[in-house]
Amino acid sequence: MNISQLTTLSQVDSDQAVLWTFLVYIVGVFVIAGLSNRLLKGRSFLSEYFLGSRGLGVWAFALTLAATSSSGGSFMGFPSKIYTHGWSLGLWIGSYMVVPICVMGLLGKRINEVARTAGAITIPDVLRDRFRSVSFGLISVSLIVFFMTFNLIAQFKGGSTILKTLLGPIDAFTSAAASLPDWIANFSSQGNEYLVCLVVFGVAVIVYTTYGGFHAVVWTDVMQGIVMVIGVVIMLPLAINQAGYVARTDDGAGLEQVTRRMAQMVPPRRGTGTIRSIENDADVTVPSGSWIFTGQSDQQRLFKIKDRFDLTNSEPEATNAEIWEIVAPDDIEQVRRRLESGSERSNVTEQVTLEINELKDYAYGAKPEHAGSYVTGPGPHRQKTDGFLPLSLAISFFFMWAISGTGQPSNMVRLMAFKDTITLRRSIFTVALYYSAIYFPLVIIFCCARVLMPGMESEPDRIMPQMAIELTTNIGMGWLAGLLIAAPFAAVMSTVDSFLLMISSALVRDIYQRNINPRVEETKIKTFSYVITLVAGLGALFGAMNPPEFLQDIIVYTGSGLAACFLAAVVYALYWPRSNAHGCIAAMLSGFGSHLSMYLIGFLQGNGFSAYRLFNMDPIIIGLTTSFLVGYVVTLLTPPPPQDLVEKYFYEPVQ
Repeated sequence: MNISQLTTLSQVDSDQAVLWTFLVYIVGVFVIAGLSNRLLKGRSFLSEYFLGSRGLGVWAFALTLAATSSSGGSFMGFPSKIYTHGWSLGLWIGSYMVVPICVMGLLGKRINEVARTAGAITIPDVLRDRFRSVSFGLISVSLIVFFMTFNLIAQFKGGSTILKTLLGPIDAFTSAAASLPDWIANFSSQGNEYLVCLVVFGVAVIVYTTYGGFHAVVWTDVMQGIVMVIGVVIMLPLAINQAGYVARTDDGAGLEQVTRRMAQMVPPRRGTGTIRSIENDADVTVPSGSWIFTGQSDQQRLFKIKDRFDLTNSEPEATNAEIWEIVAPDDIEQVRRRLESGSERSNVTEQVTLEINELKDYAYGAKPEHAGSYVTGPGPHRQKTDGFLPLSLAISFFFMWAISGTGQPSNMVRLMAFKDTITLRRSIFTVALYYSAIYFPLVIIFCCARVLMPGMESEPDRIMPQMAIELTTNIGMGWLAGLLIAAPFAAVMSTVDSFLLMISSALVRDIYQRNINPRVEETKIKTFSYVITLVAGLGALFGAMNPPEFLQDIIVYTGSGLAACFLAAVVYALYWPRSNAHGCIAAMLSGFGSHLSMYLIGFLQGNGFSAYRLFNMDPIIIGLTTSFLVGYVVTLLTPPPPQDLVEKYFYEPVQ
């Protein structure tokens, strides 16, 4: 039985199975939230709701930290980068395996001790009490809310994009989305289906986080962490086998053949064109992602139309439509096979004509001297003439992942919640293995995706869920797609819930209770916590209705920005007795300003959300260097801290 027959036989069962898998998953999340809410009764609400009473064991601590770090960027943005730039992403992500050693080893034991000594519940709590500085606490709260809001919007986009891919083939879903009134559809530029998925995802994650608090987040993170690694382990052999079969030669079929095929690939061309209907008396719908062949049979060219167009008698053409031309012969042949099997989107060659307005080659990767750019550094890039990952940038990214992970307040909160030193040591080992089991296989899986599914550059953030459906449908087990798609969905949810709690704790604990009403009753704190978590989630939901284009770029900005702000200040506060509020505030603000300035310069140069790279290094290097230097100098130029503070945090009490 061939792939085409398997696709036809499994389609109906696959669609229903995916829906049921999703519903079971959501029910499980709400059950966990309900059980977690019961733990709030009879305990200190703030400590339990935001920190789980500091009692996390090895598996809970390790998996909640790992799942929080493995966000929508890991399972959507990262795969899209692999697909777009090839094997060089192995070097780009390589240092992530040492993130657990840096995060837990550098800060873990010390920040846990300081937090317990201060009775702190949040990172602003730690910084405020360490220096008795109200202004320091408020500055850190402001920066956390600023960066977390950006990241939440990107994560909400990721969650809704996954759901759109998961539910798209189901008739009931598409019909419900199409029936939305026009005034609702006008809220989002992404279409009705995206809007429906955004609301479903947003309501689910907001409700269970608001109701269940920290334990709901931790327990769902454990479940989601298991789902993520199972999904990757299942996808890896399927991807190698199926891509190897497509790339097979007389020498065999496998990963070697996939790499040889990638070495022959040429990046597509991107441009615009005018689409006209051939059928003058009938309306023509051009679905998003449609294919069209132009020219004579011996010199045919293949184009992908990114967006959906409805051509009518009154509007028979669409101008300036975004198009992508597939130029590699093997890729063109693979698209033909997929169209014939029915596994690819529609072919509109017989319905419309295409007039090309403009086409541009990749700045790096399209020329003959760049042959093999998908399997060698620096990797192809649409705009940069030196490629995706020149050596200096590769070195800076090696530091960026390890350092930025260490500087994330969301990770620091986890470090305040583990039970004891044995838990910390075992968790370092556990998380390192976990990351190795996820990130290296993802590089292989989505290099295979280049061979299996050409043309996804037009919508790269969809490659993960689309690949899951492709792999399972091709083996006649479409029901398995529900589990595999749950992996990126779990990654997004585990990050969103953590960030929501961070924003809520910052506003309720660090602003309201610590500065406005220190004697507030616990019942009022409980109400405020629920309301703020709900409002923060709804705000991110509305922001994601018209989201930024590039998911991973937003995540890199927020991750590196938070590290530039917090790492130096926290390291000085934890390990340097001479450090004071003046120096640490200067470190935080200078890191923020220098990092942001790199992005502003890039924006003014017309690079969109891509930063200016001084000496061709990532902005995190500039931000951290500035932060540590400025913090050190200002500390030495200002008075030392009170002696009683030094004794409280750096000396053992006399027995």
